[in-house]
Amino acid sequence: MASTLPVFHSLTPSDLKPSEWHPFMVGAVAPRPVAFASTIDAEGRVNLSPYSFFNAFSANPPILVFSPANRVRDNTQKHTLQNVREVPEVVINICDFALVEQMSLASTEYEKGVNEFTKAGLTELASEQVRPPRVAEAPAAFECVVEQIIELGQNHGAGNLIICRVVRAHFRQDILLPDATGIDPFKLDAVARLGGDWYCRASGASLFEVPKPNRHIGIGFDQLPEHLRTSDVLTGNELGRLANIERDALPTPEQVEEFKSEPMVAYLINKYHGNAPEFKNQLLQLGRQFLSEGRLVEAWKALLLEVPN
Repeated sequence: MASTLPVFHSLTPSDLKPSEWHPFMVGAVAPRPVAFASTIDAEGRVNLSPYSFFNAFSANPPILVFSPANRVRDNTQKHTLQNVREVPEVVINICDFALVEQMSLASTEYEKGVNEFTKAGLTELASEQVRPPRVAEAPAAFECVVEQIIELGQNHGAGNLIICRVVRAHFRQDILLPDATGIDPFKLDAVARLGGDWYCRASGASLFEVPKPNRHIGIGFDQLPEHLRTSDVLTGNELGRLANIERDALPTPEQVEEFKSEPMVAYLINKYHGNAPEFKNQLLQLGRQFLSEGRLVEAWKALLLEVPN
């Protein structure tokens, strides 16, 4: 892994106008899931608007939090915030790729009282435990009561944390895992917000797995052999995957020796006999290939092979 440190462009938020700071923050803190929030006011008028300052913060109690920020332009507050002060209930609908253009259209700053369901061509579906309707086209929806609203400031761009407790949730059948124990990410086709006009789509080849370290105790970077830690071939991600192996799962010296009989390894030994630098490079490349295929133990065997003199 290369050890050269990058050059940084450093900023102090208080030195900038909110409009100048905002693109840096939302551009770097990304991707962000979108809370497609439906609310009603005291007169029963429906509002629907997306917010990318949003995430899940607790499973028990089930808490979702999103933040309608004061408008940077004129410091006015969003209709969603006004509504939940009047009727402390909200449905947080989840947006998938099939819904993204209509969701974006609903972010238009229509006058208060205008129903964005109508403007965005979406279908109101009656909720079961709260008054605001949910979006029928959304793959998932969380009916929530508003537990607390925390104002983070009075300035232009200041956030207002709306802490929501989920009281009922709805998940479209086709996005569930076969045993209905959770959500299949390949079927959800989720979208998330980046900076500017940009979004990203979590589907297909963009999805990947990383084994969770809390399932076992990996050996850590500091226990990697020096020739691996200082390699200019292996990336930080690849070293991280190697360091996530449990000590008792490491191949033994005998297993590494036996690995020399594998056809690919035997071929490399024969081809690069007497050329130690190139043989070392080929072992690193073979280890990378095994890692890309999820074959962690084989990668270790290749990388622990001794380079002949």
